[in-house]
Amino acid sequence: MDDLPQIPSTGPVLIAGPTASGKSELALRIAEKSGGVVINADAIQVFANWHILTARPSAADLARVAHRLYGHVPGHSPYSVGHWLREMAPLLDQAERPIIVGGTGLYFSALTEGLAEIPAVPSSIRNAADERLAAEGAGALLCELDAATRARIDTLNPARVQRAWEVQAATGRGLAAWQDETPPPALSVRNCTPLVIDAPKSWLTPRIEQRFDRMLAQGALDEVRANLPGWDPAHPSSKAIGARELVAHLRGETGLDQARAAATIATRQYAKRQRSWFRSRMSDWLWITPPQCKNF
Repeated sequence: MDDLPQIPSTGPVLIAGPTASGKSELALRIAEKSGGVVINADAIQVFANWHILTARPSAADLARVAHRLYGHVPGHSPYSVGHWLREMAPLLDQAERPIIVGGTGLYFSALTEGLAEIPAVPSSIRNAADERLAAEGAGALLCELDAATRARIDTLNPARVQRAWEVQAATGRGLAAWQDETPPPALSVRNCTPLVIDAPKSWLTPRIEQRFDRMLAQGALDEVRANLPGWDPAHPSSKAIGARELVAHLRGETGLDQARAAATIATRQYAKRQRSWFRSRMSDWLWITPPQCKNF
């Protein structure tokens, strides 16, 4: 196809894609063409302390169409898919057409498949998990999970492994058992236009490198410097790709070129994990290529 599939002028639109694939610009075009509000589905763009480093919408973008759930959470605050889903609920009930865009596959899955109602994890268990993760690595926690949970989670993602371990330690039940009791989803894919940007590695890699250079030119280093006084690698906001690498540079542990190289490698690895998630969990969505996005 030379163009995007026909997108209805009404009804929710879901746009998933790896980092730097142009999904935010596509959301803007759709909103301008047929109306709607752009809603964030990226786990790090919710945090107020990162703007440049997370490629949050610019002031010019915000002036083009309405945006929601961007930069509204303090950087030191906990935030999870459960928080996001609760904030999504009233937005789905509003008259404005939701155009939900992001790269956090778990958010889309929770929205369209439902989210298990798991009890809150006590801070003591979370702190114990943080300490073990730092001292022993994710592998140690993974070994203690039940087989059903190990088969279901992304075992290469330390945050997902830690979350599963915390749930098991706090409730005495595996995460998979809780997920099997998931309530109905807030939004059905059948009632949406679900799109995935299929960005091949050969096309995406130079875009990732160019974007990080652009972030540095826009002041990413100053943004990280402003975060240094309250920097805590355990905060969810600290998972912003490039943050740890630039913190290391500002502390004199690495050169800027080394930090840049490490950040772009981490971004490519993250994009690979995103593509794997989309292929596994969103195979029935409408897959589009970057040229199609430009032609919309």
